[in-house]
Amino acid sequence: MEIYNIKNKLQYLEEIIILSHNEWSDRVLTGAELKEYVKNKIIKIKDMLDKKDYCKLILLDREKLIGFISIFPTDGDERTDLTPWYATMFVKEEYRGRGYSKILNDAILQEAKKRGFETIYLKSDLNGYYEKFGAVYMQDLKNGEKLYKIELNKS
Repeated sequence: MEIYNIKNKLQYLEEIIILSHNEWSDRVLTGAELKEYVKNKIIKIKDMLDKKDYCKLILLDREKLIGFISIFPTDGDERTDLTPWYATMFVKEEYRGRGYSKILNDAILQEAKKRGFETIYLKSDLNGYYEKFGAVYMQDLKNGEKLYKIELNKS
């Protein structure tokens, strides 16, 4: 198992975009719409690759994508005053329950520390999940999710 920055493994970008869309979007896209969506997302992500507050790490087993995780400058319409955000932790279904989310979590928190961040924020509707990674509850959001922070000097 190896962790890579997506900017060094761009051949996985399309797969990640499709997995992300399928996991977090309610919008059903036709084949042509999906192709256009992927094309536009690739452009957007490539424009972000060298920014301090954006990062996407991937976990590979040899050349097979297991999962990914990100740092985003913002995440959603609420609390746009907070940055950066811990986002898109995803492990493919067939690999869940094997500790890969911990590997991804540890890697993104180390990356955030390397980038000089002291705190990273996340939102989730999962109860009791992110606390095991050091997340501390801050508030309920209007969309029903909970807002958390992780103090990087403590994790």
